[in-house]
Amino acid sequence: MDSCSSSVRDSSSPFDCLIFDLDDTLYPSNTGLGEACKTNIDDFLVEKCGFPESKASSLRVELFKSYGSTLAGLRALGYDIDADDYHSVVHGRLPYDRIKPDPQLRNLLRSIAQRKIIFTNSDRKHAVKALDRLGVRDCFEQIICFETMNPNLQSSTRPDEFPVVLKPSMEAMEIALRVAEVDPRRTLFLDDNVRNVAAGKAVGLHTVLVIN
Repeated sequence: MDSCSSSVRDSSSPFDCLIFDLDDTLYPSNTGLGEACKTNIDDFLVEKCGFPESKASSLRVELFKSYGSTLAGLRALGYDIDADDYHSVVHGRLPYDRIKPDPQLRNLLRSIAQRKIIFTNSDRKHAVKALDRLGVRDCFEQIICFETMNPNLQSSTRPDEFPVVLKPSMEAMEIALRVAEVDPRRTLFLDDNVRNVAAGKAVGLHTVLVIN
């Protein structure tokens, strides 16, 4: 497989780098992975945390609204949830076969000479699997993911010691800019989430809301 990387830059472009969200941005929402992910979160709440099955969906929604993710909410509330265990259920059970290779997307990415980076709230294993299924992993020089934003969680002995950091928090956006080593004024950020796009604007990125 030819690499998508390129050492040639388009000097006429206003951008040096494009930062892409992954889920529901690079592949369409009609794959059903988003709904499967919600079901898996509900299963985690029941199987691992002991919540009643009848309460799981509403709790998931409430934690997302209040804390940005179920994992962040559980840890903020004092539950000693290991991030790897959480992701092994939430992402490990996903039907990845629903993501099909996308030659059109690959050709589009290959036509873009600028640096291309993935910025996702998902864990690295999920990002790699999804990108491999699409056939575009080699089109990106870097994956900024859950582990990038939360390097201290594995060493933490208290759930509330290190709050989970995810988009759309300003801390997450600033981490991404620092790790990617980009000038936000010359960087385009593409995401399907309105709140994430607003956060991107707040840190000076040029933004595109992806409608899927």
